[in-house]
Amino acid sequence: MRTLCVLCGSNPGRRPEYLGVARSLAETLVGRRIRVVYGGAAVGTMGVLADAALAAGGEVIGVIPQSLMDAEIAHPGLTELRVVGSMHERKAAMVALSDGFIALPGGLGTLDELAEVATWAQLGLHAKPIGLLDPLGYFDLLLRFLDNAVSERFLRAEHRALLLREAAAEPLLDAMAGWRPPVVAKWVDADGAPVR
Repeated sequence: MRTLCVLCGSNPGRRPEYLGVARSLAETLVGRRIRVVYGGAAVGTMGVLADAALAAGGEVIGVIPQSLMDAEIAHPGLTELRVVGSMHERKAAMVALSDGFIALPGGLGTLDELAEVATWAQLGLHAKPIGLLDPLGYFDLLLRFLDNAVSERFLRAEHRALLLREAAAEPLLDAMAGWRPPVVAKWVDADGAPVR
């Protein structure tokens, strides 16, 4: 993994630890010579992530829609800033640039990006690892929702397993480095016939 996309928020969150997680992840990525791709903003956990990676001597590529560029929240000091036409283009560009994805605690935008990269993996549109960096248990409710979706047979267990979760960056990166795409078993009904 040479380039990882970090999905994170334009808000700092309630607890200062959220900013610490972003800062620590950035330093860990740079220490492993991994380039950072992210949403391009100078605010929230996004801004802290970019600032920390740059301060540690890393490369940071931001991808930002023109509408947010116009709102003057783009980070002015990145290695590279790509301005795209829409949020859809932003996500496609971040996927194309990256060898994997790490989600930090965030809001609807982070959830949207996470859901899209996970759905694309489920559909076989990419075979890149997806990790949740979660030292504070922020993603517990989301993962409970997904476990329930497996129980209710709206989601296959193999697809639920697409989301790796660790409390610290180093073990998460190690898990992502060893990750392989799942082999998806077919669901069968009570008579053993495949269910689509």
